[in-house]
Amino acid sequence: MDKNLILDILKVSVTPALGCTEPGAVAYGVARAYELLQEEVEILNIYVDKNILKNGMFVSIPGTKEKGIMFAAALALVCGKSDYKLQVLKDVTDKDIEKAKEILNKKIIKLSLEKDIEGLYIKVFAKSKNHEVEVIIKNNHDNIVYEKKDEQVIKSNDDMKTIDEGSLKNRIKEFNIDELIDFADTIEFDKIKFIDDGIKMNKKIAYAGYNEEVGIGISKMLKSQVKDAESLAKALTAAASEARMSGYPLPVMSSAGSGNHGLVAILPISVIGQENGFSTEKIIRAVTLSHLLTGYVKAYIGILSPICGCGVAAGVGASAGLTYMYGGSKEQIKAAVKNVLAGISGMICDGAKIGCAYKLSISVTSALEASKLALNDMFIPSDNGILGITAEETIQNLGIISNEGMKNTDDVILDIMLKKQ
Repeated sequence: MDKNLILDILKVSVTPALGCTEPGAVAYGVARAYELLQEEVEILNIYVDKNILKNGMFVSIPGTKEKGIMFAAALALVCGKSDYKLQVLKDVTDKDIEKAKEILNKKIIKLSLEKDIEGLYIKVFAKSKNHEVEVIIKNNHDNIVYEKKDEQVIKSNDDMKTIDEGSLKNRIKEFNIDELIDFADTIEFDKIKFIDDGIKMNKKIAYAGYNEEVGIGISKMLKSQVKDAESLAKALTAAASEARMSGYPLPVMSSAGSGNHGLVAILPISVIGQENGFSTEKIIRAVTLSHLLTGYVKAYIGILSPICGCGVAAGVGASAGLTYMYGGSKEQIKAAVKNVLAGISGMICDGAKIGCAYKLSISVTSALEASKLALNDMFIPSDNGILGITAEETIQNLGIISNEGMKNTDDVILDIMLKKQ
């Protein structure tokens, strides 16, 4: 087992993000294009894959009351800084919001769907009076693979394939779940202390949403039902998502490219662990395993998919982490993974929006129940549905369903969403 490789994968998979990562990624590309251009933009054309469009269509932009990719792009022209990556818009002010609205009214921004592109893809073309630039992001939300100004290519990765199986995050497939458990259990604690930054970051926005009026009141209702550590964890996870999807101006620690994944992967374990007196080290090791299992599932179903990764990826991660924290064996941890997928593998992703808070509460409930079943040696049998003999095979089966069986699902979902506009 190459512990250094797993640690590298963990570090690139756990990064801060402000607001939804899809409009954030577009804003990152636009900000970089504007920095290269160094002149007032007269034309801004943005081309995205169907999942970027789906996830960015109805979600609020942090620090504003506005929604959608177009506004995020306009705002990036005003206050975006590419050095901040997925926190590109964190310096937004009320004056910036008004300027962004003025830019939108000029009708210089055009957003187009690249129907035939598979995988995460964003292309930004910006033109000023004297220059034009092109920026391309692929495979990961903050992965700029191509930059060009006028006729000069500034940056170009050799591998421009849509699916980059050699990317660092996908290399998690080289390991089995036993090895990921061993890593979380034995890696020197100092090397994973950074995981605590995400715990603190996500708890901050969780309590902000829990104690303030955000969204439509999903977290407020769940707060009224809190009676123990588990119901508190569920309410706080929903509160964090509801605040984030409403544009609350606080960052979250993402997991496997998604802020909402990070909320599910981190909060249930950390809240329940702290409420029940588990040591800081045990909680951090459990959250580490949760991140790794979340990334493991995402490597098979895709960075953006027709299946809700908050449920099937982060839910798997949270259940594995909870089972580990409670002293479960390797077999029980792997059983918890299969138990989650026996229950909510059919949850679809219909874009980022306020309703994700409810999906996250369902995901936390599933993770908790799947873990309890496993800890009591109740394993959903392998002859059930898509379950494989092993947890790894079950996850691979889920990947087949996501990439082959649901090939047209995103097109149908997106068509329904576009008709509403």
